[in-house]
Amino acid sequence: MRVISYNLRKHAAAHELEALVAEHTPDLLCLQEADVEALPENLAGMTLAHATAGNRLGIAVFYRPDTYRATDVRTITLKKSLHDRIARPAHERVVAVRLHDIDDGYEFIAASFHAAPLTALNSLRRHQIRAALAELDQMGHGLPVLMVGDYNYPVFKENLGATIREHGYMLTLSDEHTYTRYRVFRGHYDFATSVGFRVDKVHTLPQGVSDHRPILITATRATASRAH
Repeated sequence: MRVISYNLRKHAAAHELEALVAEHTPDLLCLQEADVEALPENLAGMTLAHATAGNRLGIAVFYRPDTYRATDVRTITLKKSLHDRIARPAHERVVAVRLHDIDDGYEFIAASFHAAPLTALNSLRRHQIRAALAELDQMGHGLPVLMVGDYNYPVFKENLGATIREHGYMLTLSDEHTYTRYRVFRGHYDFATSVGFRVDKVHTLPQGVSDHRPILITATRATASRAH
């Protein structure tokens, strides 16, 4: 399975999506900072599964309808940061889709995630990630899960990795820095959290107009299924 995750920088990079999908042929496309009203229902052979409604920096998931069938969709609200409260509400931070693989018959959950901005504490982002993983488990207990996106977590990833492992998940970083706008904040911001999948690679794609570089995740379903 191939998944692209891309923070569009307030929708500025949206015009790149069609070429990105055509070149890399992902099975799933997970977006952050999208103008949801401007997103098409269909994009280069992919279908919009679900998107946020009340977040000015929208989140969305596209999938290939010839490969998967969406059986459930969900928007997950998470604890707000101080920045969210002062600026505009940004409590919808996860879009999750439960998918049925048409050929192989198994189900899994894919999610696009956008953590609180850098003005928030890492402890808040860890809280958001824990809450998101708990919600995803309720959506399909025991199913494989792949959550990708902008984690806004450039430093002290040891603490983040420990938090994710406590929930039985694995954290996989990109092979290169994904955020390059400000030298002091450069780092691995966009990566993958998984359980029931083996993430073979998180490849950082070339820079576009966004301050984030898109990432291409290659993942394989684990042979041993999770216990229900």
